[in-house]
Amino acid sequence: MRQSIILFLLVLTFNNAFSQNERIQFILDSIVKEADLMYKNEKVAWESSDLLMAKKFDMTNYGGYVVTLSSDSITITHLNQNMDESVARFTYVSEDLKNPVISSYKSSALTSSEKELQSIKFSILEQLYNDKLDVIIPLDYSPNFVLIKDGQFFRLYIIMGTTQSGVIPFGKDYLFIADATGKIISWKKLHSTMIPIKTQTAQSQKVFASVHSHLPTTPYIPATDICTFRLYAPGCGMKTFTVFCTATKQYYQYNMDENKIEIIGQKLEQY
Repeated sequence: MRQSIILFLLVLTFNNAFSQNERIQFILDSIVKEADLMYKNEKVAWESSDLLMAKKFDMTNYGGYVVTLSSDSITITHLNQNMDESVARFTYVSEDLKNPVISSYKSSALTSSEKELQSIKFSILEQLYNDKLDVIIPLDYSPNFVLIKDGQFFRLYIIMGTTQSGVIPFGKDYLFIADATGKIISWKKLHSTMIPIKTQTAQSQKVFASVHSHLPTTPYIPATDICTFRLYAPGCGMKTFTVFCTATKQYYQYNMDENKIEIIGQKLEQY
């Protein structure tokens, strides 16, 4: 009888641990999927902006851009200063975010989808400036706004960009959730400070790995970290980065080649 009880408890413990691991892996995979959407947004913005500049476009007539995502393509629409017409459109496929499959430099009316994205983006940014939310843009960094539509709601991320060579600009990132009218209904600060990672030492030696920690309010690697890493790391020779999450006492590592987050260890408590 005693052996049966012990066996039952062992099986119960194993099942609970397995369920817990499955739950955490589902969360980590969901974060990677969100990061994929963010990366597609930003990567096509980078590449298409270079194409626009190569055409010597008059930037005094530039009003930003919106990105439309579908299951098999990404279209970025660059807007005029009044944000009521396109000045260029580029369509990419997920397999090649560097070379557009369709390019157009003709001015044209916005589609209904583009109008909605432009209106929502403008509304959220207007609230950021007027409502005095605690959003601070550090010196020497520039904000990038990534808007993702999800049913009747919208997510706007702010991630930092830099022109500094050999730096991966982690930190000072935000997430805003807005309703169908563009009204912000919730928001959070994902990192309270900048955590720039230098990819070379003072002796010009390459840095191949990095570790930073998160406060309990950000218990896993956020999608913003992954997106930023994928944008900047290829030029620096880095493939992975690690985060220690104080809430879970776990070390999580993102591997760019596998596009996956894994738990690689746990911090032991001191007694």
